[in-house]
Amino acid sequence: MTDPQRKGIAHVARIAGVNIPTAKRVPIALTYITGIGNTSAQAICEAVSIDVARRVNELSDAEVLAIREHIDANYQVEGDLRREVQMNIKRAMDLGSYRGLRHRRNLPVRGQRTSTNARTRKGPAKAIAGKKK
Repeated sequence: MTDPQRKGIAHVARIAGVNIPTAKRVPIALTYITGIGNTSAQAICEAVSIDVARRVNELSDAEVLAIREHIDANYQVEGDLRREVQMNIKRAMDLGSYRGLRHRRNLPVRGQRTSTNARTRKGPAKAIAGKKK
């Protein structure tokens, strides 16, 4: 395929098992990978010497490969990171630490109040019988 024929096809960059959005700037697109935030994305662009103003669809295959190799070598992302976080939570639960007990009871872990709010963690409010008077 030559370049003029390729214009109609969206060139999808796939890094760490994630399809990166093509129309966005490179550092913004890299943040779609779990485990890479703004600072890490800027550092990756600097290390691979890619201008932060460039867009993903302007990158060559060699540049995408360089980004992919840099991420694989220096960052823990996606599945591995999720697995490690889940193992840390499971370890805290098995130890019976305060954080582990909060995880086990499905309550907020980081010191938030629970008398009101905390609905995201506790789920929808359950009516208590005999409360109405």
